[in-house]
Amino acid sequence: MAGPTTAQRGAPGRTDTSARPPHIGPEGPRIGRRLLLVLIGVAAALLTAFVVWALYGSSWFRVAEVRTSGVEVLSREEVEAAAATPLGAPLVSVDTDAMERRLRQKLPRIDTVDVVRSWPDGIGLEVTERKPVLLVEKGGKFVEVDTEGVRFATVDKAPKGVPLLELEPEPSVSLRRFGEDRLVREAVRVAGDLPEAVASDAQAVRVLSYDAISLRLTRDRVVTWGSGEDGAVKARVLTALMKASPKAEHFDVSAPTAPAVSGS
Repeated sequence: MAGPTTAQRGAPGRTDTSARPPHIGPEGPRIGRRLLLVLIGVAAALLTAFVVWALYGSSWFRVAEVRTSGVEVLSREEVEAAAATPLGAPLVSVDTDAMERRLRQKLPRIDTVDVVRSWPDGIGLEVTERKPVLLVEKGGKFVEVDTEGVRFATVDKAPKGVPLLELEPEPSVSLRRFGEDRLVREAVRVAGDLPEAVASDAQAVRVLSYDAISLRLTRDRVVTWGSGEDGAVKARVLTALMKASPKAEHFDVSAPTAPAVSGS
């Protein structure tokens, strides 16, 4: 039996390459990466377009309600009316800074306000009102003064527990130097330094000059405070004097290192 021919055996040194996969050059992977980048770019563009449409064009994220918190004297209705929230507008387009400015301008009783977006369809108005620490009587009504000396509201009835400010400055160098507004701030400073027990009994803070401030308390008691300096020390000394001489009518803490009482 004859063996395989030379053609069948193949030429010496040759191997059969018919079963090998075709060679892929560097161009193939490069095209694949380009296609992937194009697809990613298209997907990103479509996603961006969808987000823009959802926020601005759809009815999903439009202002439908307003929620107000923190009001005490003010009503929710007057706060929301002053805010003028654009109901039906895209929530993302609401100018919250402009709303805050508008609220502070229209309602001086507001000390601070935060206008916040409440997704998906709400606006929140977080209000902090000014608190009166002194009252100025004027024409049968009362002007409320806050902790910064700001006269922010006029009311018909005096709020309970808030003393009157009796501003009676004498023509002096002190008045010309500091001015009435500074004297008001000093009175506010004194009112803020009062011990709690004294503050609840305070009926009036009388200011004659920068360093001549006194308090009128219940039961015809008077406290000579002096200037607004060393308020914490004066408060401690006054508390001690009142405990030691509960029936005294006059307490002088203008010089806290040398206090005095009388009328006991």
